[in-house]
Amino acid sequence: MFSRLLLFVALLLIPGLLRAEEAPVEKAGFAKRLTIYLAKGPANACGAGCDRWIAIEGEIDRDAAARIRSFLLAVKEPQLPIYLHSPGGNVEQSYAIARFLRARKAIARVGRTSVGACSAGTQIDAACQKIKAGKGEVEAELTTRNAMCVSACAYLFVGATNREVAPDSVLAVHNSRLMFVVHGHPPPQVVADFRRREMVSADRDRNLFLAAMGISHELSELIRTVKFENLHVLTRPELYRFGIDTRPLPETLWAVEKETRPYVRKIAQQKKGDGSSFRMMEWRLFCENKDRGRLMFVREFDEGAAGKSTVVMMAGATRTVAFGRLPARFGKYEVWSDPVTSDIVKAMLAVPHLQIGESTPSSDGKSDLKSDLKPGFTTFDVDTTGLEQGWSQLLASCPATSAGPKPASPLPAAVSPSVNAVPAASPSP
Repeated sequence: MFSRLLLFVALLLIPGLLRAEEAPVEKAGFAKRLTIYLAKGPANACGAGCDRWIAIEGEIDRDAAARIRSFLLAVKEPQLPIYLHSPGGNVEQSYAIARFLRARKAIARVGRTSVGACSAGTQIDAACQKIKAGKGEVEAELTTRNAMCVSACAYLFVGATNREVAPDSVLAVHNSRLMFVVHGHPPPQVVADFRRREMVSADRDRNLFLAAMGISHELSELIRTVKFENLHVLTRPELYRFGIDTRPLPETLWAVEKETRPYVRKIAQQKKGDGSSFRMMEWRLFCENKDRGRLMFVREFDEGAAGKSTVVMMAGATRTVAFGRLPARFGKYEVWSDPVTSDIVKAMLAVPHLQIGESTPSSDGKSDLKSDLKPGFTTFDVDTTGLEQGWSQLLASCPATSAGPKPASPLPAAVSPSVNAVPAASPSP
């Protein structure tokens, strides 16, 4: 596209320059140059058995593809997951990076990396950029909460063969905008015709690129309808339908939320039927004292369900963790809240998955869901990765048993699942 614009200017015999419209990426916490580095975090920071990852963050500049390619070619472990956090940038560079990621069969996720050595300043100041540009790994923390890959970053993301968008992160798209400066006074119609041809060419290039990445043409059609000034956050059904993230139960790791009263949280979205809708769910584990916690479960009410459902959580085939009764209803959400002893928490920490069973009461109003899960009940598993580390952090500030229990409220502070799906700032094209 850059060469075509230069040709256009030359034909007009007018000096010209192509530029990308600048967006307030620095104010949003993004560097104005795409950065890539190796990060190492605590055990299971990037999933079960994973503590090392590749971070790619910042604005996608015009030299980004060559830089990313050189870096990745030097990485001896091609299957390290790549975590993206970017407001977008140069579209053609995104295409080039995406094709390289496809050739490597890369694993890509949306996530924010925070380098511990940068705590004295910001994650984008000159000192921090120097740390990230150094050789070797940097100690860091990883979170998907409010992480975003938007605009041209979405093209980069779909190049990976394994793609995951966590329920609390954002993938968003909009149409691109051609920006160029022409010195002189070319006829307005000439400029308008050129712009129109270039947009047609850009649409064709996008269609071919997405098709090559195995993404539904519906995404390209959607992008055409979103003005550059706006952003469309892809919903979970769209991520599934377009072929971007086709997991039936995308979930976050368990992570500590440092609120006035801290808790460990997990969010999941459960596919319903053909994937045209997903059901949001959230678990919160509080520490009431050294011997007791409180587990809360919030999910969207299923308007299409035949009746209220009893839900039970199990740690293994025989150990009931919590619930086993009907929920309280608050607006569009249903809520369970149960105390859990330290022994039950230990049982939760000892298994790789917790099993959720659901049963609809019979006509007499009784549920057959008792202390264990029987064949025929609707069940699904949620991962426990991050739960042990999170619980250990809670215990460090939890009151001793002798201080007496401090009961948790039977309801979360906010009943609705606490997911922020709005990007912090408008990205560049």
